[in-house]
Amino acid sequence: MINVTETKTDMDVINKIMSRNQIEFEEINRIVEEILANVKKNRDDALRDYTLKFDRVEIENFLVSQAEIDEAFNNIDQGLKEALLNAKKNIEKYHEKQLIQSYYLKEGKDIILGRLVNPIEKVGIYVPGGSAAYPSTVLMNAIPAKIAGVEEIIMITPPGKDGKIKDSILVAAAIAGVDKIFKVGGAQGIGALAFGTESIPKVSKIVGPGNIYVAMAKKRVSGYVGIDMIAGPSEILIIADEMANAKFIAADLISQAEHDEMAASILLTDSRNLAEKVVEELAKQVEKLERKEIINKSLNNYGAIIITSNLEESIEIANQIAPEHLEILTEDPFAVVEKIKNAGAIFLGEFSPEPVGDYFAGPNHTLPTSSTAKFSSPLGVDDFLKKTSLIYYSKEALKGIKESVIQIANDEGLTAHANSVKIRFEEEV
Repeated sequence: MINVTETKTDMDVINKIMSRNQIEFEEINRIVEEILANVKKNRDDALRDYTLKFDRVEIENFLVSQAEIDEAFNNIDQGLKEALLNAKKNIEKYHEKQLIQSYYLKEGKDIILGRLVNPIEKVGIYVPGGSAAYPSTVLMNAIPAKIAGVEEIIMITPPGKDGKIKDSILVAAAIAGVDKIFKVGGAQGIGALAFGTESIPKVSKIVGPGNIYVAMAKKRVSGYVGIDMIAGPSEILIIADEMANAKFIAADLISQAEHDEMAASILLTDSRNLAEKVVEELAKQVEKLERKEIINKSLNNYGAIIITSNLEESIEIANQIAPEHLEILTEDPFAVVEKIKNAGAIFLGEFSPEPVGDYFAGPNHTLPTSSTAKFSSPLGVDDFLKKTSLIYYSKEALKGIKESVIQIANDEGLTAHANSVKIRFEEEV
């Protein structure tokens, strides 16, 4: 079911997991480029053709009506609605702390430097549909944008075969402040947001997860618009010592494996006894779950229990892998977390399982995957803000530093730059 290995004898399993996203996607890229070109040229007509082809439904009007949203509010389980509202409060409370302001630095009376902070005016959010239609994704992407002050939030999501959107998705969008929702998905939806169509406005940035076609489409349109990240398959890494609960560990590994067949679930422990107990628990728990076929394939291909020499080696490997989700199930998780350099989100202690972060705690669940946590961060308010530098020099201030600017410009061979400063003082020569 799952690879059990030791770091001192075999590192191949780690290398396999770390390179699982390094796959050649030539055929996928060809299809994506064809779709994007068609949407750019034929706009709504192309969207209707692809929606019929891929989603097997005819859509005349892509815009979700207020009547459909009202119906979703009437249909949704009230307990679920309350849960979404409570999650919204937590997400807002956490992300409001991230909001930054413009600032100004005055150097005497003659120089003013500053940074202006403004929200992106129009943002597109992609929300997967079908079996992967997650209202939590709506909240995690729309709420930071709203806090940042984005003027218009456009959401796209694939319709079901009945031409409708899942009730919880519509309710989440409404409570998060999404302005318009369109029934379109896939690479064609990304093209619509990037280029604009008769129905769907062009946006300045696209955020949100999707399948490989969506990910490659986002990569292709990057430059026409901004994007948040190219998300790879989901992953969890657990650092555990002999004190950890094998039943909890198995459940957490499985919870990530059920996402898809390429999801990675890894346990690092210096306890062989714990490793053996986890293997036993995995076998017991998987059999009881609905998505056991996907779980088994994921665990077989990209699951691993790695027995390390000690806790320090576990920490070293975790930093090397830079996982999307990192759980620390040790006697003193707060001592371990001080040594973690690379991770998307960290969960401390046996009662902080990863799903709490996915749905409710407040920190964003849109996280860097495939070792990109070494250089990137979770989605946040900052992703929806632009910063503009501000410079003011009086004549006296410029006169005081003009020779320095001229010297640097001349050294770089940019004499017109130097002249731009010189010309302002010609009457004084």
